[in-house]
Amino acid sequence: METSTATTGTSVKEKSDQQQVLDGSSIMGLVENDEVFSNFVDHKFKELDKDNDGQLSVKELKPAVADIGAAFGLLVQGSSPVSDNIYYEVLNEFTHGQQEKVSKAEFKEALLDILPGIAASLKRDPVVILRIEGEDLLDFIDGPSYDAEMVSVFSQIRCSDDDASLLDCIVKAFGKLTVDHGMPPCSDSWVMSNTVEPALKSWDGYDQGVPVSKITFLEEFRKVAKHVAQNLKEQPVIVAHSENTFDGRGIKRLLSNKFELNRSLNAALQNVPRDSHGKISTACLRVVLDEVAPSAGLPPIGAVEQIDQVVADVFGTIHADEGKMVKEDELKNLVTEILWSIMLQLEENPIAVSSNCVVHEPLESSSSVLQP
Repeated sequence: METSTATTGTSVKEKSDQQQVLDGSSIMGLVENDEVFSNFVDHKFKELDKDNDGQLSVKELKPAVADIGAAFGLLVQGSSPVSDNIYYEVLNEFTHGQQEKVSKAEFKEALLDILPGIAASLKRDPVVILRIEGEDLLDFIDGPSYDAEMVSVFSQIRCSDDDASLLDCIVKAFGKLTVDHGMPPCSDSWVMSNTVEPALKSWDGYDQGVPVSKITFLEEFRKVAKHVAQNLKEQPVIVAHSENTFDGRGIKRLLSNKFELNRSLNAALQNVPRDSHGKISTACLRVVLDEVAPSAGLPPIGAVEQIDQVVADVFGTIHADEGKMVKEDELKNLVTEILWSIMLQLEENPIAVSSNCVVHEPLESSSSVLQP
């Protein structure tokens, strides 16, 4: 998954062609209709129960877990420690961390716990499914903003690597384009090997020792980009795109609702280790904060670098994780203080991020657990 700050160009939100918006409404419509949901569970359970023994093994549950991860725009398992931890937690929701087999009733109960959370997340941060076919990229390179934006990109590349060749500059420039420019994320190896690299091989300047200048870069990048656009036309790329601004409003809502705050803290503290006197180490604060994060509209620790830095600054300011043993109420007060401090920093300096993840499986052929 590629994560970045807000970019220039035509915003994804302003585009309507070749896109689908996942906002959680269909999931809630499914969960709230008892008869439809029961039929849905019957169908999905039968689909997943490959050996027809009336129970789902961990192996049989993995496609459901993968589909739930895809709904959050997560990387495939094995690609990221953060994503892998979320996959692990979802699987634990089904198996309670111990069971090797899950009955239909347990499968249904777990979905009733998981799906509303996914729906709420998608409602707060909708995922836009884009089909990138090269037209937007052509519009950009032939449009009025091309020169100004690519000169800026060239300057950034030259500042970071003054010895970069023309080929290096072109490759790095593709990495700085976004879906707003009609370019899928080059951080994805499939995009590089099937879209960008073939375009470079078709480029007539590929083996030439062309001097690196601003004008040369603009002309040659345009040539390669046209080949990329043609490759995208022949092999469109589907991208799950989401945008989010962390400005502290989610934290403010949670802190203003004492009942919800206490409920979230109690749930987060449920499995935290305690000593013989029932005290808890402040070294557990990050774990507790990570558990409370969804209720506060915050991403998991490790998911957004800028948020991690804010959290680190707050912990450093109040010396939060020194490993002292405190009573449960004291720990709750510390978490509340941390949330207040994070909220104040985000109110003063909101953090805007966008995420793009290439969807390698065609949506229409997916057996997603989230689709009736």
